[in-house]
Amino acid sequence: MAARVQHTLYQVSTATALVEGIYQGAVQVAALREHGDLGLGTFESLDGEMVVVDGHFFQVHSDGSVREVQDDILVPFAAVTDFSPDRSVTLDNCADLSELTSCFDTLRPSDNFFFALRVDGTFDYIHARAMRRTKEGVPLVQAAAVQPEFEFKNILGTLVGFWTPEYAKALNVPGYHLHFISADRTRGGHLLQCRGKSLRLQIQSEGDYHVVLPQTNDFVKANLMRDPTADLAKAEGEKK
Repeated sequence: MAARVQHTLYQVSTATALVEGIYQGAVQVAALREHGDLGLGTFESLDGEMVVVDGHFFQVHSDGSVREVQDDILVPFAAVTDFSPDRSVTLDNCADLSELTSCFDTLRPSDNFFFALRVDGTFDYIHARAMRRTKEGVPLVQAAAVQPEFEFKNILGTLVGFWTPEYAKALNVPGYHLHFISADRTRGGHLLQCRGKSLRLQIQSEGDYHVVLPQTNDFVKANLMRDPTADLAKAEGEKK
């Protein structure tokens, strides 16, 4: 029997550090590029949303504009992987984000591994947000409270992201975390809600998890003892 391919999820910093306002740039995009062609994250000073698709690194700004970034741009938090999916399926009708994630649940053979995710198709509706540039040390929940939000309709595009096990909640956002970018690379953001038809879902199990801890002053001195779960749920999810 052939050995199973062990895909690697490469991550910079931790979710707990992000929750506590650790936004100082730790690595350059060039370093991330060496470790993956699909992923997500943010930029120094929490300046927008990172979307990595097909080896291209994009920054969604808080005004909704999108640009492809250069290798010297600094990143405080990101997760990337080389994507070659294990399984794929077409979801004929997707009523909302809950239905999308339920479909991914059927493709996940375990709750104990990380999974990389991709969705392609035409979305009837996308609700997304993009963080605006924030001062160092401002907690993520406080920064997220004033985030600009966008609604897109009948838009062709791609979702990329990850599913993280509950036991790793201090390291990454537990459960599903997805970012969107339009096919013409002009609109995008952190996904809050979606609806669509004939969506192609792809998933990849990550057998190796590599975390790089920032060597920045703020990370070295930070108190990262607090459980980030509640703050992550409030900051990352759709406002009620």
